[in-house]
Amino acid sequence: MSFPILRTSSSHPLAPYGWDDDWAAAFAPYAEQGLLPGRVVRVDRGQCDVATPDGTLKADTAFVVPRDPMRIVCTGDWVAVDRDGDPRFVRTLLPRRTAFVRSTSSERSEGQVLATNIDHVVICVSLAVELDLGRLERFLALAMSSTSGAALLGDGSQADRYEAHPLVLLTKADLVPDVTTLSHLVDDVERIAPGVQVLPVSSATGEGTDVFAAIVSGGTSALLGLSGAGKSTLANTLLGEDVMEVRAARDVDGKGRHTTTTRNLLVLPGGGTLIDTPGLRGVGLFDAEAGVGQVFSEIEDLARRCRFHDCAHEAEPGCAVLGAVEDGTLPERRLDSYRKLLRENHRIAAKTDARLRHENLREWKRRGAEGRAAVAFKQGRTR
Repeated sequence: MSFPILRTSSSHPLAPYGWDDDWAAAFAPYAEQGLLPGRVVRVDRGQCDVATPDGTLKADTAFVVPRDPMRIVCTGDWVAVDRDGDPRFVRTLLPRRTAFVRSTSSERSEGQVLATNIDHVVICVSLAVELDLGRLERFLALAMSSTSGAALLGDGSQADRYEAHPLVLLTKADLVPDVTTLSHLVDDVERIAPGVQVLPVSSATGEGTDVFAAIVSGGTSALLGLSGAGKSTLANTLLGEDVMEVRAARDVDGKGRHTTTTRNLLVLPGGGTLIDTPGLRGVGLFDAEAGVGQVFSEIEDLARRCRFHDCAHEAEPGCAVLGAVEDGTLPERRLDSYRKLLRENHRIAAKTDARLRHENLREWKRRGAEGRAAVAFKQGRTR
């Protein structure tokens, strides 16, 4: 598995935050306007902390309030900010390379960006409670869809395709002292996460943390998972100090208390940056069909052998997927999860398309009304 190589001078003030030659090229037009480059390390109520060559400063996001919620300033974004002023403002976002997006819980079927410009999506799963493979498949589907395609550089040329590679951490591995049991848990996860590295770690004993530190030293990583999964404790372990507040998880279900309330980008002493996120109560799919296909690649491969190309894998004759379930090579739970995630993603996609059609129609009507008013004004028929 290969990752983008950062090409930049290590002496640049923003090099620890991931600044490279491609970001410099993307920022060039704004440098000519006298703006400062920076990376958003925290967002809170319309303001954000931005790491810049002049140090970390607070900036207002009022100038970047698009109609599209996918373009709201987010932790991990590279931005152009005012060089001086009180208050300072974020003037624009640089094109994102990748983004981890989930659907919101609202009825508007919009996407919510949780982290941007990430190289590794680190899914933290606590071994303090029973593994929920269905929830993990959901996380993986989103993680494998978290790429925005080719980024546009400042000169208008196309960059290589950037991808956010998923990694599963089985945290609190010290709570499973039996080596054989732990090995079986790792095998269970690897079976539903094709091509994804699965790493048991323990902040208490240090197991696996050196391997994890080496992985995340090569870019930006986002820690994702439920409350109580040990994300902030793990971040503190990599930082070598207690930067993130930590509270004990409940013994009854292993859930935490949402100690982390904002997404924070942290510079690691061993290299790389880490985005610690609040615990996720819900993980709704958003434009994740490609990710679902990757997570359930064995079902997609079987589907190509079905008698009918549009087989729904329900009761059709000659269905290779149902045949695999019958002979035991495909777990029925796996097929049920695949169907569920595809249905959810299609439902969200349909609602999103309907919302976009409605907004486009409303915009068309608004422009039409403005055009008619302008014609009436020229003809002297205004009221």
